[in-house]
Amino acid sequence: MVDFLQAVVLGLIQGLTEFLPISSSAHLRIYPELFGWGDPGAAFTAVIQIGTELAVLLFFRKDIWRIGKAWLLSLFRPEYRGHLDARMGWFIITGSVPIVVLGILLKDVIERDFRSLWLIGCTLIVLGLILGLADRVGRTDKTIKQISLRDAILMGLAQALALIPGVSRSGATLSMGRLLGYEREAATRYAFLLAIPAVIGAGLFELKDVPNGDNLYGWGPTIVATVVSFVVGYAAIAWLLRYVTTHSYTPFVLYRVALGAATLLLVATGVIAA
Repeated sequence: MVDFLQAVVLGLIQGLTEFLPISSSAHLRIYPELFGWGDPGAAFTAVIQIGTELAVLLFFRKDIWRIGKAWLLSLFRPEYRGHLDARMGWFIITGSVPIVVLGILLKDVIERDFRSLWLIGCTLIVLGLILGLADRVGRTDKTIKQISLRDAILMGLAQALALIPGVSRSGATLSMGRLLGYEREAATRYAFLLAIPAVIGAGLFELKDVPNGDNLYGWGPTIVATVVSFVVGYAAIAWLLRYVTTHSYTPFVLYRVALGAATLLLVATGVIAA
């Protein structure tokens, strides 16, 4: 029963933090340590992220259907190959390659070395400052209709940094998008779409490790956390898209720096284990 209650809390954390540029994987590593629950494990973290990506699929179902249809038609009908949606399909595929390749090559390092709270605390601070700088200097003059292959690859490379907990998949993609001159809503929308193949792929890849290895939770709690993350994540998407149309990322930057500094202090003083 305790495991299921913990799963609900972890699902809430995942749903609330996945789409904000504050790193859900860092929160799933830090807060269980604060609660005295221990590290839930890389497989648990990857699998429950499927819940939030299912929320993306539902929320953006019309966009995804339109993009997927145009992309498939472009494979057989030349007149569709210049269509924005067809190109967007290729951009998402191309932009997903870096994180997929590095995720497979660095799997052992990610599950072992990258889960250090020393590293997570530092990445929260450093990438938070980069997000703040990018948001301040970004020109905000490009819409999602102006995305190019070069920009898609650059944002895909930025997303790959999220293999390190604390970086934030959305935060890294948003930072690159803002540096490339995209408006906040455009960068946010593309970050959501770009994450779909990587997150669902990683979750499915880790399914086999849920009842094994270093994971604290079996199938039951993992499923509960995934369902909770789906429900909460859906609400978080709608809120964030409304928020970024009129607000900067400054509150997220301040939160990241504060959480990172607090994490390093707690580890240094022995309050929580690294």
